[in-house]
Amino acid sequence: MNRIRVLIADDHQILAEGVRGLLEAEFEVVGVVADGRELVAAAKRLLPAVIVADVTMPLLNGIEAAVQLRDAGVTAKVVFLTMHRDVAYARRALDAGASGYVLKHSVTSELLTAIREALCGQTYISPIIAGELFQSYRDGDASSSGSPQRLTARQREVLQLIAEGSSAKQIASLLKISVRTAEAHRARIMEALELSSTAELVQYAIRNGIVSVD
Repeated sequence: MNRIRVLIADDHQILAEGVRGLLEAEFEVVGVVADGRELVAAAKRLLPAVIVADVTMPLLNGIEAAVQLRDAGVTAKVVFLTMHRDVAYARRALDAGASGYVLKHSVTSELLTAIREALCGQTYISPIIAGELFQSYRDGDASSSGSPQRLTARQREVLQLIAEGSSAKQIASLLKISVRTAEAHRARIMEALELSSTAELVQYAIRNGIVSVD
């Protein structure tokens, strides 16, 4: 009998290998990748049924990777495994189409359950934040004016690269755009977020979970 195929995405190698060990008794782990861009490419190539991904990863964070995969028609269930307890991250993950949001400190007790529920078409949220998350939906908490959702998907991608220290030339090369276009994206991002310096962009990206300080 063919086992369900799972792809793991996490830039912390020790944790990723631990997750692999946890899953291999029940699932076929088809790959482990370390950044969001690798995740998008591997998911399109390997066609897993489930993706277990961190939220904060280099080059492209997990949430933006999930958005790109959804827009590309990839049907894999995405279960986020993350250290972020703030419900704002969980809401962004669910808005991106996630089927699960598991806190890393609960990985051994919750991840398998989350994957099984995702495969049954359900959504799993770590109980420690589930109540607060559902309350935020009931209260109708809207994204603030400074939400990353004010930016386009491409602008969020460029913002992450800027915050990680990439130059306009490096961004242009990575995204296969011109340097002038990369610089134009930066200017529009700063205008949209009402920020005036690269330092403010970096601080914004950290506050909103676009990059990690790990």
